[in-house]
Amino acid sequence: MLTRFLIVILAILNLGVALWWMLPRAEPAGEPVRAEPGVASLEVLPSPTAAAPVPPAATLAPEQAPAPTAAAVQPKAEPAKPVAPAAAEPKPAEPVPAAVAVPTPAVAEQCASFGPFAAQAQAQAALSALAGAVVRSRLRELPGKPASSYRVFIPPAASREEAQATAKRIVEAGFNDYFIVSQGEEANAVALGQYRNREGAERRLAALTAAGFPAKLGSNGGEGAAVWWLDVASKDAAGLATAKQRSAAAQQQSLDCTRLR
Repeated sequence: MLTRFLIVILAILNLGVALWWMLPRAEPAGEPVRAEPGVASLEVLPSPTAAAPVPPAATLAPEQAPAPTAAAVQPKAEPAKPVAPAAAEPKPAEPVPAAVAVPTPAVAEQCASFGPFAAQAQAQAALSALAGAVVRSRLRELPGKPASSYRVFIPPAASREEAQATAKRIVEAGFNDYFIVSQGEEANAVALGQYRNREGAERRLAALTAAGFPAKLGSNGGEGAAVWWLDVASKDAAGLATAKQRSAAAQQQSLDCTRLR
């Protein structure tokens, strides 16, 4: 409690001292200065706006000449020097657009197919003759037209009895699907099956051949043989004409170059 009471008393005293310093106080009147004998006294002149005109300095006694004012004593102000304008900041250089490379248009190739060649060896020889005349080339096999059906048979025998003996051996070997042709160009032949697709006929032929019978594979409806074509790509039409002449092909067909990539 005593400490708190002392803190409050000190705060009140500080507040009183601060208020006392803030109050206005009258300055003590100065005593008049006595002029010494023989010394001229200084007089405060009124401002030029309210005072009477001052006589020229030549008519005044040296001791009565007015003292130079502060405005007269001040040196003549020099004219302000012109300030050079600040140099303008250089603008950043605009970026120069990079030159755009214009792609060179690719030369359109000319493509064609030459053929047909009956055998792969014949087509391969034609391909070898085109060396240096074309840009790209390939061999393409075109399967022949399929037959309507396929049959397996043993060629005609010299007589009916010989054909019957062959049929007997076929039955003993485990093959029961057969009959002997009695008339026509294939009289005395032994037919061993009729098939709609070539794969089934080839399986039957392989089984009979393995058993030792001279079986053959025939077709009905005119099956076409496979042929070969030569696909080539050249820089221009003149190159295709040269390739056609070298290949000795009977035909030339147009070809989309995207199929020869």
